[in-house]
Amino acid sequence: MEPPTLQVALDILDLSRAYAIADETLAGGADWIEIGTPLIKSEGMHAVREIRKRHPEIPIVADMKTSDTGALEVEMAAKAGAAIVCILAEADDAVINEAVRAADLYGVRLMGDMMNVGDPLTRARELEEMGVHIINAHVGIDQQMIGRDSLELLERITGSVSIPVAAAGGLDAARAAQAVAHGAAIVIIGGAIIRSGDVSGSTQKIRSAIDRPVERTVTQVSRDEEIRRMLQIVSSSNVSDAMHRKGAMAGLVRFGGGEKIIGRAVTVQTLAGDWAKPVEAIDRAGAGDVIVINNDRDTTVAPWGELATLSCQNKGVAGVIIDGAVRDLDDIQTMTIPLYARAAVPNAGEPKGFGEINTEIRCCGQTVRPGDWIIGDASGIVVIPKERAYEISRRAVEVYKTEDRLREEIQRGSTLSVVMDLLRWEKRR
Repeated sequence: MEPPTLQVALDILDLSRAYAIADETLAGGADWIEIGTPLIKSEGMHAVREIRKRHPEIPIVADMKTSDTGALEVEMAAKAGAAIVCILAEADDAVINEAVRAADLYGVRLMGDMMNVGDPLTRARELEEMGVHIINAHVGIDQQMIGRDSLELLERITGSVSIPVAAAGGLDAARAAQAVAHGAAIVIIGGAIIRSGDVSGSTQKIRSAIDRPVERTVTQVSRDEEIRRMLQIVSSSNVSDAMHRKGAMAGLVRFGGGEKIIGRAVTVQTLAGDWAKPVEAIDRAGAGDVIVINNDRDTTVAPWGELATLSCQNKGVAGVIIDGAVRDLDDIQTMTIPLYARAAVPNAGEPKGFGEINTEIRCCGQTVRPGDWIIGDASGIVVIPKERAYEISRRAVEVYKTEDRLREEIQRGSTLSVVMDLLRWEKRR
């Protein structure tokens, strides 16, 4: 049995950065180099030619994602030096047939990308019948972010066709090994390698995993546990980037605790200084929750102090955020629980009982609903809408991984503007 093929997708924008990443991933044991769709759209066939020129012995995959003009696009990629050309499986049969004819003429292979196909099993068989050489069980990035799984797609396709099946989409070393165990002849890796600070080491790790695949017992965890695990990896800045620079509260100061806040919101609306509902919310909160208080935006009287903070700490509350004031800082700053507020004052109000718990509120410029996710660190607080928490957490991890690679390139002597090629991408009037 032949060892599985490791294909690494250069899903980046700049050819100058692609050179080093391609070199490092080949040093780590990659078999094929894919010129990813972002790189093709940014650099065109020049990217295929240049990587081919640098590595003439390595099969080059051109991820054209062809949906029309099948013959023309296959010809372009083949003449530029690609050995495999990717087309969209959902393209019209006329496009597929023309692509097959061109592939036969120019001596390249076609890979049918099953992304977004409604009936992948039937379509895979149709592609094989039309002459496509490889089926790619691919779940796209945006689909991955909402929880769709390439391994589930792979399991539906393997065994139904006699041509090789590739697996792509959100694979790391463990999941790549699972893909091989489920019949993948080709494993396609993007972010887990190209966004790594150690590209060669990450490639070697995946190479070892797929060469000796072992079925691992997968421990099922709840969606909340997955979200919390991902948010532990990233920063509030990563999350804000994943939300297109949105979600951050304004005007807060961290007055207590140095740990990161991660948890679901228990919201409190109170009148200025009325500390009854804020304190009652402690009893409603569970371990790991975050109490978020709108004190009528008043910073002259505090609805919160040391005894409330101690109660939260004893109960395992993850943190407290106050759109308003806090008091008793000398004591609060000896505690570990993170606490953010807009000001500190000695004045306390009275426990009159006005307000509500677990209702939609505004806090420091952001809408917060019961159950929304909160992440906070030294940079500040970001609110994550609960219905998008899994997606945004996954996107934040991708931001984190991208920065990991950029950091490595800067540490090698470059600068941020050079690495990002800012002059090239600036808007032109």
